[in-house]
Amino acid sequence: MNTLKAEKRNMTTKAKKLRREGFVTGNLFGREMTESIPLQMDKRAVDQLLKDEGKGGQVMLEVDGQTYDALIKEVDYNPLKGYVDEIDFQALVSNEKVHSTAEVHLINLEKLAAGVPQQMLHEISFKALPAALVEKVEVDVGDLKVGDTIRVCDLPIAQDKDVDLMTDAEATVVTITEVHVSAADAAEEADEEAAE
Repeated sequence: MNTLKAEKRNMTTKAKKLRREGFVTGNLFGREMTESIPLQMDKRAVDQLLKDEGKGGQVMLEVDGQTYDALIKEVDYNPLKGYVDEIDFQALVSNEKVHSTAEVHLINLEKLAAGVPQQMLHEISFKALPAALVEKVEVDVGDLKVGDTIRVCDLPIAQDKDVDLMTDAEATVVTITEVHVSAADAAEEADEEAAE
């Protein structure tokens, strides 16, 4: 599990100023905490963390010498500047189920013999105890044929007795559709055949 160092943020300093100085702001909250803790973290450390973890990822958060087992709840990207402005964490309690999301990753795309994968679902929402959290779900599309569909209920996460799905089990994750050739391409192919 990745570790991220954070400091308690002094609320008299504006977030904009901290961001200019190379910090990302955020909050840590949790059921067993009397109040949320405003945070500031080094931007480089956050960027490094987000290479491995995304929303729903679990991280050990060190705040002024105290360590929290935390879940990345929200990541606010600044699309204009291309970096993270704010990141929020939920402190986990070992015996309490938390709401989280798992990212869906399609794998073995290069093995698809025919058709194009249409990914309908990019994340699956669920509740689980911290020990059973799932960060990503890999969907192998290598052996699929045109017309094949994979639903949430077909995935291992749906069979996991420690996970309570929030996303509809019948929701389509990916479907393989035919490659549609545009009329212009078809005409071009016909012309090439006629020229031979």
